[in-house]
Amino acid sequence: MMKTLFLQPPSFEGFDGGAGSRYQARREIRSFWYPTWLAQPAALVPGSKLIDAPPARIGMDKILPLAKDYDLVVMHTSQPSFANDVKVAAALKEQNPKLMVGLVGAKVAVDPAGSLESAPVIDFVGRNEFDFTIKEVAEGRPFKDIVGLSYRDAEGAIIHNAERPVLEDMDQLPFVSEVYKRDLHIEDYFIGYLKHPYISFYTGRGCKSHCTFCLWPQTVGGHKYRVRSADHVAAEIAYCQKAFPQVKEYFFDDDTFTDNLPRAEEIARKLGKLGVMWSCNAKANVPRETLKILKDNGLRLLLVGYESGNQQILHNIRKGLLIETAKKFTKDCHELGIQIHGTFILGLPGETKETIEETIRYAAEINPHTVQVSLAAPYPGTRLYQEATENGWLDTAHAELIDERGVQIAPLHYPHLTHTEIFDSVETFYKRFYFRGSKIGSIVWEMICSPEMMKRRLREGVEFFQFLRDRKTAC
Repeated sequence: MMKTLFLQPPSFEGFDGGAGSRYQARREIRSFWYPTWLAQPAALVPGSKLIDAPPARIGMDKILPLAKDYDLVVMHTSQPSFANDVKVAAALKEQNPKLMVGLVGAKVAVDPAGSLESAPVIDFVGRNEFDFTIKEVAEGRPFKDIVGLSYRDAEGAIIHNAERPVLEDMDQLPFVSEVYKRDLHIEDYFIGYLKHPYISFYTGRGCKSHCTFCLWPQTVGGHKYRVRSADHVAAEIAYCQKAFPQVKEYFFDDDTFTDNLPRAEEIARKLGKLGVMWSCNAKANVPRETLKILKDNGLRLLLVGYESGNQQILHNIRKGLLIETAKKFTKDCHELGIQIHGTFILGLPGETKETIEETIRYAAEINPHTVQVSLAAPYPGTRLYQEATENGWLDTAHAELIDERGVQIAPLHYPHLTHTEIFDSVETFYKRFYFRGSKIGSIVWEMICSPEMMKRRLREGVEFFQFLRDRKTAC
């Protein structure tokens, strides 16, 4: 077994580009997702080490000396972070020329040849579902015998082995939380709408929805929802209760945990017996009777992608959701006491000044507890990227999706709507949603009722206004 380092390398200050963040950029409020996509193969490789540099505030001065201690380094990369990740790989190899460096992630899964051609310092990439691919690399197997691998042969030619079949029995995967316990400091991970400290992991992979912008299902996860058994999920939570007694909330990061309602209810009942607080991703179409079962068994919050308040835009992006259905779902959540963190995207195909206004009014009407407003990001490998390139909506100057400081830019533009107009609408959205009297009142009351929330909201407020100031100088 090769001595293996799984590394999320240092990057922009506050850049959540890790192997768990769907959209790699600096956040409005400093946030970090767990590096789950690296922790999973790390759990399969005995004696390995996982370093997640950005949340741990570890710089290259601490990383470079480690190069001589390892035979293999595996890094998770993305479209926005690729150039930086390649520079890190080169620096590591300067320290240890014998070091083997491989990349995983959506960027190299959809363009393995282009990634290897543009980065001669990279020895291989693991495509698609790469967990067991990396395990076999670490075992020292010949590259030619490892499915799901792209690499250079002895003559420098790029070779693409056969695709690895997707994993159907997800219970074959060991607990990522054991790697968290071994290698991470969980207090480093913070998400504004989750209680702190929290833990997140997947109970399944894939999503049956076909949203044109969504990254994981179109690149490394697929559109079939493959799941762990309810007992397996409950067993990991029980392990976490003992290993991390300080955890206040668990988050299930499946693209849509509620795609399988009977299973969601079964897991909820098991969690209810364990007495934990939990949250998850959900589509805005869960029936009230299921919502009540989830709530009665510890559910606190749902992360819901509303995306737009315009029905035609939802059709354009193949969201498979009706506005009226989403409104009923949201009303049910409010009445049942389930909080919602609502996510919206500006600049999707069909966007106009009028539809932006419609979405802002829609968000205020349904009134989720908190919101996240993002710019449409056409990641390579997604249908949105294909549409953007075919229709001339994406300029090469905006293809990296972030600016030189890691702040998300507006990569798309339309004949009737410019980059700048889309970019500026994010600040308008936030101000009009949060600077309403009713919303200010609810935040102040929340702070009055909890000294901990008082400190947290004040810190978040400072970060939020700093973020708005930073955006004024961005592209």
